[in-house]
Amino acid sequence: MGLAAFLSNKLSKSEPLQATGSIYDFKIPDLSGKQIDFSQYKGKKLLIVNTASKCGKTPQYADLQKLHEEHADKVVVLGFPANNFLWQEPGTNEDIAEFCERNYGVTFQMFEKISVKGKDKHPLYKWLEAKTGKTPDWNFAKYLVSEDGTTVTFFNSSIKAYEKPIMDKIL
Repeated sequence: MGLAAFLSNKLSKSEPLQATGSIYDFKIPDLSGKQIDFSQYKGKKLLIVNTASKCGKTPQYADLQKLHEEHADKVVVLGFPANNFLWQEPGTNEDIAEFCERNYGVTFQMFEKISVKGKDKHPLYKWLEAKTGKTPDWNFAKYLVSEDGTTVTFFNSSIKAYEKPIMDKIL
């Protein structure tokens, strides 16, 4: 790598991320490949969660499903499988869909497997990081987006969907 390329790379990494556009500008495929337009979520709170099937925190799927069933009028749960933490989501989109349905009866919206950190981080997670200054610390980190799409609150992976810090902002 030449000096110019090195400096360019170094400078671009030190620049803060900018949250350009709106959460409602995103269109992301679900587990079956169907494009989901986030504009359909306008006026709703969104709980965005990076998930994994082979993690000690995987049982959090149960709380996310319960939240979806009991409070769908207040919040939309959106799951994003990611294999960023100790390769705990190795399966294909089809494997993930089957696992979630079979083990947790998941009916909330699940998206295709993406990267939530690193150089191949998905644009949605770049946007979320720019809004909060936080990246997922592990599987099942959560971002709560306000109804108007402007305020985003980060919750680390140890905070479950039904715990007070999240429920206070949802109810």
